[in-house]
Amino acid sequence: MKKLVVAIDGPAGAGKSTIAKLVAEKLGYAYIDTGAMYRSVAWKFLQTGADFDGDFISGLAEKMLIEFKPEAKVNRVFVDGVEVTTAIRSQEVTANVSRVAAIGAVREAMVAQQRRMGEAGGVLMDGRDIGTVVFPQADVKVFLTASVEERALRRYKELVAKGEDVKLEVLQQEIANRDKQDSERAISPLRQAEDALYLDTSAMTIEEVTTYLMQLVQEKENVFL
Repeated sequence: MKKLVVAIDGPAGAGKSTIAKLVAEKLGYAYIDTGAMYRSVAWKFLQTGADFDGDFISGLAEKMLIEFKPEAKVNRVFVDGVEVTTAIRSQEVTANVSRVAAIGAVREAMVAQQRRMGEAGGVLMDGRDIGTVVFPQADVKVFLTASVEERALRRYKELVAKGEDVKLEVLQQEIANRDKQDSERAISPLRQAEDALYLDTSAMTIEEVTTYLMQLVQEKENVFL
């Protein structure tokens, strides 16, 4: 059976990574968290303490080695041999990742790595531009989204469970701002591919979305039998 390239795009906080990991695990596909790759670049930049400079950050991105090592239920992320799985999810990284991802040379460096990872098929990637830029010929494309209110609530529950002191209203504003930045950037803006399935998960459970996408991929796999 042919192993496919599956692209899941959508805005911040839509649950792309959670769903993508579950679907990939159940189908035996490799999961490539492209958002984690851009977060890794932002983390690497922040470690330097330097002022924001596109050329400097691009230089970091071009030399970085990013690796994913699935272990149990965790997709561990390494940058130049250093594990950053937790570090790249910090609020500081979150606040800077959109600006970093908007740098053209950074995107070129990451897209080149992503294409190498996925060229053999049997991969599931999620991000902002997988179906439009990275793999425009992906076998399955899904645009996964949810309302700003629902996405903020999900993030709020996640952070509170970790013991962080956050305000729901602040998270809503941050997500709305992130949507605006991602949609309006000049390079590879967030948008739905014309041939992508639009899926609003606001009223769906994780299990429902996972089952739906698994069936979608399996139906496509059967076409190639």
